[in-house]
Amino acid sequence: MNQGVSNQMNQEKNKMKVLVIHGPNLNMLGKREPEIYGKITLDEINSDLKNLGKKLGISVEAFQSNHEGAIVEKIQEAAATQKGIIINPAAYTHTSIAIRDALLALDIPIIEIHISNIYKREPFRHKSLISDVVTAQITGLGIKGYSMALNALAEMI
Repeated sequence: MNQGVSNQMNQEKNKMKVLVIHGPNLNMLGKREPEIYGKITLDEINSDLKNLGKKLGISVEAFQSNHEGAIVEKIQEAAATQKGIIINPAAYTHTSIAIRDALLALDIPIIEIHISNIYKREPFRHKSLISDVVTAQITGLGIKGYSMALNALAEMI
């Protein structure tokens, strides 16, 4: 293997990696309740985050699932490879002890994000089961909250 390829592989291996987890129904962004969530799609959010990540020297991996177990497994896998997590658990924010427990096992910065202000919505949305185990929470700033979270993680890592 030539030296240039070897150096490039080492740089990739040492690059800061951040996982962005999107919970249930976020794959419907742009279609679902645009008056609350806007018209931007999840693919556009992920693309913007990956581009911002390049500028910050961070490799961004995006993951979306409507299944609680898949999210838990992705969090567990992150322990070995990721330097930080941005998570929008969506409806699981208010119901998933399993996601909370998986996050508790990590020793990396975690930022909880919500596009809408969950504290100005229906009363059942006011309680986040993960807010006390994450490093920080961003809520109600629309999709801009994702880039704010990535910038914050870049400073924390």
